[in-house]
Amino acid sequence: MGRSALSDNAQLHSSVNGNHDTQILSGYETLVEKTPEGLNTISVLVSGVYCAACIQKIEGSLSQEQDIILARLNFTTRRLTITWSGVPEQSNRYIHIIENLGYTVNPFDPQIWQEESKVEERFLLLCLGVAGFAMGNIMLLSVGLWTTTGETMGLATRELLHLISAAIALPTILFSGRPFFRSAIKALKGGHTNMDVPISLALILASSMSLFETINGGEHVYFDSAVMLTFFLLIGRTLDFRARKQARAGASDLLDTMTGFANVIEDGKVRRVLIRDLHENQYVRIAAGENFPVDGQIIEGQSEVDTSLVTGETLPRAIKPEDDVFAGTLNLSVPVTMVVSKPAKDSLLSEIVKLMEQAEQSKAIYVRLADRAARLYTPVVHTLAALAFLGWLFIGDLDWQAALMISITVLIITCPCALGLAVPVVQVLATGKLMKNGVLIKSGDALERLASIDTVLLDKTGTLTLGHPTLEGNPPQEALRLAASLAAHSRHPLSKAISQSYAGVLLETRQVQEHPGQGLEGVIDGKPVRLGSRAWCGDKNAPPSDMLELWLRIDNQTPIAFFFTDHLREDTCDCIEALKKASLTPIIVSGDRNHITQKIAKECGIERFYSEQTPPQKFQIMENLKREGHKILMVGDGLNDAPVLTGATVSMAPGTAIDMAQNAADIIFMGKKLMPVHTTYNTARLAQKLVKQNFTLAVLYNIIAVPLALSGLVTPLVAAIAMSGSSLIVIANSFRLKVIK
Repeated sequence: MGRSALSDNAQLHSSVNGNHDTQILSGYETLVEKTPEGLNTISVLVSGVYCAACIQKIEGSLSQEQDIILARLNFTTRRLTITWSGVPEQSNRYIHIIENLGYTVNPFDPQIWQEESKVEERFLLLCLGVAGFAMGNIMLLSVGLWTTTGETMGLATRELLHLISAAIALPTILFSGRPFFRSAIKALKGGHTNMDVPISLALILASSMSLFETINGGEHVYFDSAVMLTFFLLIGRTLDFRARKQARAGASDLLDTMTGFANVIEDGKVRRVLIRDLHENQYVRIAAGENFPVDGQIIEGQSEVDTSLVTGETLPRAIKPEDDVFAGTLNLSVPVTMVVSKPAKDSLLSEIVKLMEQAEQSKAIYVRLADRAARLYTPVVHTLAALAFLGWLFIGDLDWQAALMISITVLIITCPCALGLAVPVVQVLATGKLMKNGVLIKSGDALERLASIDTVLLDKTGTLTLGHPTLEGNPPQEALRLAASLAAHSRHPLSKAISQSYAGVLLETRQVQEHPGQGLEGVIDGKPVRLGSRAWCGDKNAPPSDMLELWLRIDNQTPIAFFFTDHLREDTCDCIEALKKASLTPIIVSGDRNHITQKIAKECGIERFYSEQTPPQKFQIMENLKREGHKILMVGDGLNDAPVLTGATVSMAPGTAIDMAQNAADIIFMGKKLMPVHTTYNTARLAQKLVKQNFTLAVLYNIIAVPLALSGLVTPLVAAIAMSGSSLIVIANSFRLKVIK
């Protein structure tokens, strides 16, 4: 069994597991990190994972451990994340469980993952090449055996050709069958089975029977079929590997930018440092044409950056000192110097990769169905193969050799791969496609839920609009100073607009509280001060305004109004029109005043809107719609939207939203446009359509193939082609997601 790089030099200690003492490798506790909730979490790379059955086996074995809260293995990157309560040293036992299942574990590193993929591909191609060369040679011998009888060519000649075929076939099967044999042996050593066990059993049985017949001068010699079987199984495995590799391209592109070196400036000198070793407050020089290795802030130089990898925006963005930059973005113009604000593992790019992984390992309804099928696969396929052999031998009155070939065919033709790939490949492609358009999927079953919606609730400020209002007019400077001092404690767009409009020294503010949907209050110079809505602290008798407004009330003095202008996103009206054409009902739910909300609704072509709504009122609107049977998408960005974002069928938030809104949302879209909402909905609908098609194809394949195999109408060679073909058809159908718009 393979051991990880970390555990090669680790020490052993005993641990009692049930009634048996086992030797468990120590050292993995150094990779354990603490979550904000005080739990332990570790991420490792698991090698030898081929399909949903492998994932289900690993996750299922770990979930039986009492302290484990979450165990998720990602189909794309093979990163296994384990979260548990207790002590970090428990990680050693969990890794030992995985290795006992027949898998190899290493500390997760993008370079190790990518190098392992290259090694695996070269290994598969080598095995395929040897099998193909041997098949060509053995077929030349088989032509003579097929076209004449033993009596015509002579028994001695026939036996000689059989011996030469055996000399070619047996070493070839031993060499080229290693991808299946190694996986099967590892699984069996751990007391488990996987999809490669029946395949290996079929190859061994076909070869052994042919060797037995050759030694005894029999006629049932199938060395040519065994080699061809190996060849076509390897074709299926190689094409499947390449298809999954292409599906993983989105995550690979991101991980590529997180590897390599960065130029760090220390004491006036430049030295090369691994990106993964960068830490806060280091100074890094970024040349033109280089990617920013980590998140940071520009301290020297002015340039332009391509942010398309992270935000989906195609136009370059100008940067200057004090501007924030993110890992993965490309420096286009001139060299700049940045100071590191986050290490690579905490960068925005790293978070995007984690979100992609989290989304791809969903436990949606179709994934759960595939998991159940994978659990049933091993006992069902071996039972069917045994029944086929016994039935044809005793009831069908066939020779044991012919009955065994039918049993071998059953072992090969029944495979859960097509069913297991039905969902993951679509999810990988969908999340990768959306990521390139600046959309991040946080929740694994978000696309499934999004595909079912019929109603879209939209916040106004920061969602339909840019959320960057500007202060209008020239308010009194002292009032502006007081408002800015209080507004500095809030991330509300209007508060930020006030803060940006005042460049002086702020006053000390104490006992600051933010009331969702109302405003801020605090104490300045011993006086209570409020900054918020007209209803909460403004002049209710003042004439209505067509502009956004905030009111400042100092103690019992007359309130002072601040007016703002916030513009619609450039494509808001187009997005709303597209949603309506998709038979969705858009509804505005805003905390803003009625006539402003009405004006925006009219501009966007939205017929139904709610204004001056508090967070509980917004939540109640959503609940009422859900009781009427509607499936709801909520799109919002503020603190007052968080309850609805959490309670809706599915939710989206712009990248400019506050942390609480982003945490509550299932999907985050970057950039200044609203159209990603419609794009994501379209992708979700198509993804669900393809998943259903894949499941139908996989189920139909098994319904047709298994009875044919049991009835003896299919040869092992045809079974190998059919099994590989079923997986490839499912993958090919999934790839339609990349070309359909």
